[in-house]
This record gives sequence, structure tokens and C-alpha cells, in this order.
Amino acid sequence: MEKEEFAAVYRHSMAHILAKAVIEIFGRENVQYAIGPQIADGCYYDFVLPRAVTQDDFDTIEKKMREIIRRREDWTRKEVSRGEALKIFAGQKFKTELIEDLPEDEVITVYYTGDDYVDLCRGPHVDNSQELMNVAFKVKSVSGAYWRGDEKRDSLQRIYLYVFQNKEDLKAHLALVREAQERDHKKIGPQLDLFMFNETAPGMPYWLPRGWKSYRALVKYWREVHDRHGYQEISAPVINNKKLWLISGHWAHYQNNMFIVPGTTMDLSADDVMAAKPMNCPNAMMTYKRTVHSYKELPIRYNELDVIHRKEKSGELNGLFRVQEFRQDDDHTFVTEDQIESEIDDVMDIADQIYKTFGITYRAELSTRPDDYMGDINVWNKAEAALRRILDNKYGAGNYEVNEGDGAFYGPKIDLQMKDALGREWQTGTIQLDFQLPHNFGLTYTAPDGSLKQPVVIHRAIFGSIERFMGILIENFKGAFPFWMSPYQVGIVPIRTEHNEYARKVELMLADKGIRVESDYADKNMNEKIKAFRTYKDPYVLVIGDKEVADGTVSVTVRGQKQQLHGVPLEAFVAACDRQNKERTLELVNQF
Repeated sequence: MEKEEFAAVYRHSMAHILAKAVIEIFGRENVQYAIGPQIADGCYYDFVLPRAVTQDDFDTIEKKMREIIRRREDWTRKEVSRGEALKIFAGQKFKTELIEDLPEDEVITVYYTGDDYVDLCRGPHVDNSQELMNVAFKVKSVSGAYWRGDEKRDSLQRIYLYVFQNKEDLKAHLALVREAQERDHKKIGPQLDLFMFNETAPGMPYWLPRGWKSYRALVKYWREVHDRHGYQEISAPVINNKKLWLISGHWAHYQNNMFIVPGTTMDLSADDVMAAKPMNCPNAMMTYKRTVHSYKELPIRYNELDVIHRKEKSGELNGLFRVQEFRQDDDHTFVTEDQIESEIDDVMDIADQIYKTFGITYRAELSTRPDDYMGDINVWNKAEAALRRILDNKYGAGNYEVNEGDGAFYGPKIDLQMKDALGREWQTGTIQLDFQLPHNFGLTYTAPDGSLKQPVVIHRAIFGSIERFMGILIENFKGAFPFWMSPYQVGIVPIRTEHNEYARKVELMLADKGIRVESDYADKNMNEKIKAFRTYKDPYVLVIGDKEVADGTVSVTVRGQKQQLHGVPLEAFVAACDRQNKERTLELVNQF
């Protein structure tokens, strides 16, 4: 059976079994049931119930579901009139609302499971519950939800269910879930003192000293790469007058996701209203517009790491993955039409280099002209052809996904889908062609014939949100970053206080090479010191005693290894650390 068919038929059918089980457990008169769609790893159903469902109920629900499946009941599809549907679901407020909202010409169908359970549904479903006998399932969790996602509407209990074709697939998925829980950045981050959140600034991370060191190492690498490719970094105001957002179009399309900072009035139609920027594009346009440009200057590449803010619903916040304040590795490159292909080709080279540094694979997707496109269709055709040539040359014709009509209204784009250690895909990088913002801001350059022409803008990011990328890396490496990104790279443990002097010499030699070092000179148990550094996942822990002082060596414990390396020459160890920093290797050196 194809996975798509399984999701559409079996997972959807299991949602009905789940609802029927809950109704039988709590009593029909006590349950309001809302919707129950299939999802990537199973299904869920939303309810209003007389009490909160807890983990103690999971086994009861599963047993009741198995009992229902063993009844081998027929599933009957029936087309009904609006009046019949309202009568069938009388007293069920959510079903009634759904029926009343259907278009007048909508064909309304219901599905009966046996004689005593009916649901409003388009289907498809199984013909008889016996088809579900070998389906493997397990109650995943229960959480709160709002009816139709509106926090002003009814609060519901959402019961999630894992559903797979067989026990082996379910077992493999549960193992993957356990692995994901072990890698959860929301757990690892606070444990390693990398970041924290506080209710006084929801969705806005505090980067703690250790986490900020890793963050800075990431940004340092990003800057080095872009400096070599001719980028110029800028910084612009975080708060801007709404006039800027009116020109760019964000005020009309993005106002609900912006943090408004009123001036002398709360009236959003007033001229003095200010807003925190949700993206950097308009500031880059203003930076370009400050002076007259010649075609000889192009391409002009303005990259920036300014803080941006996007207002999100509280229920959508998710650690570093979904925040309200973050930095994005933005760039806005101003090019002539003839430079589009070569410039994007260079961007793809940058993406290759950066992702490869982390051992990350990715794929590219092309999104083409939408129906509501703006600009000259001939320019669109030229731009799309350029993007196709780039991807054809890189992957071969037909070896990448094309999302027809899914481009931005201002231009086609390439999205970079990155795969993490758990096989999950994240859209991190994006490369977008824009013909509209240069027009809105009246941007020009002087062509060879002396005429004024409009540049094309390439919007692009490699990391996307750096906060989200850091979250992905924390989970990818389980907090054990590569040497060059580790908050502290070497922990130094003098066994006794008389070894402190030599330990300081070791620390200074490493620090002179830019190695981040933490030392514990306190007069306490050696094993206690070692344990602290291992807990923080320092790549190397050096132990210094009489022999090391006498021989000018260090004893090294490599992260993840139990065996200690004795008699390592100090100069050799420093050189190995320096080399790893410069080469940004993924694996730790364990021979010196």
C-alpha cells in the first residue's frame, strides 16, 4: 500500500475510531467532538470533555479502540441534505457550525461506523473495521487547542495518535521519537547553559555566555565566507516609521505580524507610528538609494545581521525554532539582469561550502511565477530560465523539485531544504529574485549608454533565522558541537594547587591561538572538576599533575572517549587545536 493511500484512508479512519472510543468512555451526552484529520505520523481528534484527559487514560483509550476494531463494523457513506445533517448532529455545536458554513452547493457526506457513531466527513474510509486489525497505533499525547485556531474561541482537548501500517514501523518511529527527545534543544540548551527564555519576553531568547560564544563562532565563520565573496555588511535601524513599510508593501500585507511602537498616538493611521522591523529588505533599499550608482559598481552585496521581530501567536512559539526576536543572515544583492545567473551560481557555492562544514545535506526547489505576479513577463521568463540553468547544471535536468506557481509575487525563487540528523527537512536557505521592491523605491543605476535602468534585487539567506539554525545544530550534535563551535574548547584541570602555575601557562598558550579555555584552579577533587567539564561537553579536558609539569606535556581526555592520552607534548596539542579551529573540522583529533 502506498504511504499516501495509508494516510488518506487508514489514518483518517483511525481518527474516527479514536472519536468513537472517547465517546463510549465518557458518554455521548458528555462529549462534543470537533475535527479529526490525519497528520504526518498518525492523526488527532479535538474534543470538549467533562474532565482533563491524562496519561493515565491512554491505556483505557487504546483498549477501547481495539475493542471497537474487533467488532468488525461496516462503514457506511451517506449523502445527506443540509437539513438532515443538522438533525443528525443536533446538540453538537462544532459539527453544526461546520455544516452551516458549507457552501450552498456543497455535497454533504457522513460516515457511519456501525450504527451508533456518525461523523461529518468527505472520506475516504475503510469499508469495514476489520481492515484496521493489523494497523499499529498508540496514543501519543494530549494537548490544548482552540476551535479553528482562534484563541478567542472554545478551548479543546486534542488527543494525538501514532498510526502505522505495522508494529515494526511503529516501533521504528517510537525509537526515532525517543532519539528526538534526547536531542531536544529546548532541554539541551538550558542544561548546557546555552540559552533561556523568560515570561517577561515571550519568544525572545536570552543567549547565555556559553551559548553566545557558539553563536559568535557561527557568525564569525559566516562573515569570513562572505568577506571572501565580496559582501559588505551593513546595519540599519530596528525601528522604522510606517512610511517605510507603506512603500515596501509590508504595512498592507504584514501589519498583523509587526510589533507597533506608537508615537504620540495609538491611531495606526497617524503619520508618527513606528514599527519594529520584521525583515531587513526596506533598509537595504534605502541604503542603496543613498547615492547614484553605475553599472560598473554592480553587483552590490549588502548583508546584515540586525535583530528583527515578528509577532506570533503564543501557541505557535517553539523554543528557538519559532521565536519573536531573531537575527537573520540576510543579504540583498543589486544586479543587472545579465548578472542574475552568475550571482546566484555564486550563492549556491556559498551554500555548498557552509552546509558541508556542518556535514549537512540539502536539496533545492524552484518556485515559478504565480498568477498574481508583478512586472514584465519577459523579465520573469528570463529570470526563471536562469534559475533553471543553474539547477540543471548543478543537479541535472529533472533532478530537483519544481513548485509551479509558488514563487513570490515579485519574482521566482530557489528554496534550500536542509536535512538534519533525524531526517527532518527544514527550509533554511532561500534565494529570491525581486523586480518589485526596486520599482517601489525608485532604484536605478546608470547603464553604459547613460540611461537609467532598474536593478534586480536578489534576496538570500543561508542560515535563515540564526536562532532556528542554532536550534537545529544543537539537536544535530546533541549539544556536542564541533571543536570550532564549542562554547569552551578546552577544560584545564590542575590536580593540586601547586600545578596551577603550569596550568596557567597552558591556558595562555591556547588563548594566544584563539582557543576558548576554561580552567578550574580551586583546591578540590580532581574528578569533580573533570565531571563538570564533561557535563558541558568540552571537546578536550586536560589533566595536569607532577609528570606533566616536569615533562612539559598534558594528559588529554577526548570527548566521548574513556581512555586518557598521557604524555602529549604541549606544543603538539596547541597546534592540533589551532588546526581544527582554522579548518573547522567535524571530528575531534585524538592523536597528537
